[in-house]
Amino acid sequence: MYKVITIGRVGETYNIGGYNEKTNIEVMKTIYSILEELVPNKPNGANKYQDLITYVTDRPGHDNDIHDAIDSSKIERELGWRLKKPLILGSKNS
Repeated sequence: MYKVITIGRVGETYNIGGYNEKTNIEVMKTIYSILEELVPNKPNGANKYQDLITYVTDRPGHDNDIHDAIDSSKIERELGWRLKKPLILGSKNS
C-alpha cells in the first residue's frame, strides 16, 4: 500500500495479490478472527464477529467452477512491488 500511495499514479487501480487463492468466506473468517483480538466490542450485540456473516444465494449465471483470481502483474510492472512473504489465512477461530 505504501508504494501505491507514494509512487502510484493518481486515479489508477492496483491489484495487490499474493498468488494464494482463498474463498471470500476464508478471507472474512480470517479478518473476523483478527478483529476478535483487536476490537473486542462487537457491533449489533454479536457474540462473535462471525455471527455477522450473512449468506446469500449466488448471482444468476454465477459458475462456482470459475476462479476470479487477483492479477497483480500491473503493480509488479509499474511500481516494482513483489510479495515478500506469503499471506497465510486461517486461524484457530476460522
